[in-house]
Amino acid sequence: MDIMITEPRWKKYIVETNKPIFTPKLCKEIIDLGSTLGKEQGRLEDERTDKNLRQSTVSWINFNKMQHVYDDINGLIQKINRNNFGFNNIQITEEAQFAEYSKGQFYGWHTDSSIDMDKEPPVRKLSMTVLLNDHKEFEGGNLEVAGKTLSHMKQGHAAIFASFLQHRVTPVTKGVRRSLVMWFGGEPFK
Repeated sequence: MDIMITEPRWKKYIVETNKPIFTPKLCKEIIDLGSTLGKEQGRLEDERTDKNLRQSTVSWINFNKMQHVYDDINGLIQKINRNNFGFNNIQITEEAQFAEYSKGQFYGWHTDSSIDMDKEPPVRKLSMTVLLNDHKEFEGGNLEVAGKTLSHMKQGHAAIFASFLQHRVTPVTKGVRRSLVMWFGGEPFK
């Protein structure tokens, strides 16, 4: 797997894949599965809804519904973590989120890890977003992490970044953006 580090070598908090980690067929399977699940308004990390900060719909993909995908992603994340981040005891701790952003929808600047980390073991350490549909099917909807627009977000490609980094999805101006979001956590940082 080729990856591109978008930070200096001494500060590896953002990693983008240069090649897709999901085939177009697998992306379609996940989109089809996500479309059959109950949709809800996207919430903030503290479970609140705030339409000034987030407008999207989400579904949660049960571990049993795509165990092979969870297993493959876990192996990939373990390798990326060892080679780039070096966080201790990273593991999948939550079900994957299938997210859809229609025209006008967005997710403002936020982090995926709580400020009050002692109340949420395991602590989210890495976040991953995989773009599921072709980037030509929508406009806008850019993933920005720490003020940088990620350049390799094409169908099946992933961005992996430290969960404590500020990030956002800019408003979609045309079409629908579909993504799979996962978090990997462990014991609190020391």
